[in-house]
Amino acid sequence: MHRLVVAFLTLVLFATACSSPTTPEAGERRTTPSRSEPATPTPSPSETPEPSETPETDPSKQPSPSKQPSPKKTKVPQQVDPLSLPALFEKEYDGGDLRLGQVLAETDAYTRYFVTYRSNNLRISGILNVPRGKGPFPALVLAHGYIDPSYYVNGQGLMREQDWLARAGYVVLHTDYRNHAASSDDPSAERKLRLGYTTDTINAVKALRKTGNVPVNDNKVGLLGRSMGGGVVYNVLTAQPNLVDAAVAYAPVSSSVADNFNHFTRDDDGDDALTDFILRKYGEPRAHREFWRAVSPRTYFDRIEDPLLIHHGTADESCPIRWSRTSQRLLSEAGVDSRLLIYPGEPHAFIADWPLSMRRTVDFFRARL
Repeated sequence: MHRLVVAFLTLVLFATACSSPTTPEAGERRTTPSRSEPATPTPSPSETPEPSETPETDPSKQPSPSKQPSPKKTKVPQQVDPLSLPALFEKEYDGGDLRLGQVLAETDAYTRYFVTYRSNNLRISGILNVPRGKGPFPALVLAHGYIDPSYYVNGQGLMREQDWLARAGYVVLHTDYRNHAASSDDPSAERKLRLGYTTDTINAVKALRKTGNVPVNDNKVGLLGRSMGGGVVYNVLTAQPNLVDAAVAYAPVSSSVADNFNHFTRDDDGDDALTDFILRKYGEPRAHREFWRAVSPRTYFDRIEDPLLIHHGTADESCPIRWSRTSQRLLSEAGVDSRLLIYPGEPHAFIADWPLSMRRTVDFFRARL
């Protein structure tokens, strides 16, 4: 009788949380996380950023993604637009010269540094958490979500994750990206659809692998991104396969750049000038499909060689969960080793079930790095 009551309540809650019932995509794992987890504070203003839904499985078990047979590779055009993902396939990256600056904090588990590194012709700032002990340690690069560069501060956006992952024994390099905090300026970044953030993240991985200042295990390097940073994760995995050994995306934006443009830029009254420029320069997404496909990672998902875990909440008020459902379906069709975990009732920032998602993240990295 008790089991019947629990099952009934679960169905009622699920129906309330979902905007429209759908069948789980291939590779998707619906979870009903435990509500007994302690709530964590809402993080500082973060990520750019709408909602929708999915159940099943034992939430205490970390799924192991299963790889599908690889389909044919997407053809890359012979003439590559300099503003496109194919341009990033062949780009030369010189990430390196990771410099440790001021010690920002010392905890019982790690030391936190202000750092900078080289990203082609720019210098990018960030923070670095280094666990106590001799190492070498596995390492993770973190890509944050959208925060207005005019008020973004060094290391902002993923503070909870930085602390949790360093305490789990990872060297953590959080990149600020160009135009943020103490990084070099790039006046064209917004007009170039922020593809420069992908370059900065790739170079962060390379800088971390090359450094002699920190005891990093070069065979165990992963990537984690949230919201816009989840889109950066998709870009990195398609542009530079095998650069990292595994990746996690939290509440990511769409893998279609046209979706993101329409949702965030075109719909923002404060971005009229930028919207006008983009439409004049690159054309309407419906009319100029070739350009918008070439800047969208989903077009090249079949290039991905690294395992990927995606977390998304049904109450996400910024990035509709249907985006991750579609991305997971396309990833699966492309033969990517990927899994989507869905959290009923969780908003964009993740609150009550954030600890559960982080335990799963650490379990995933431990199994895959």
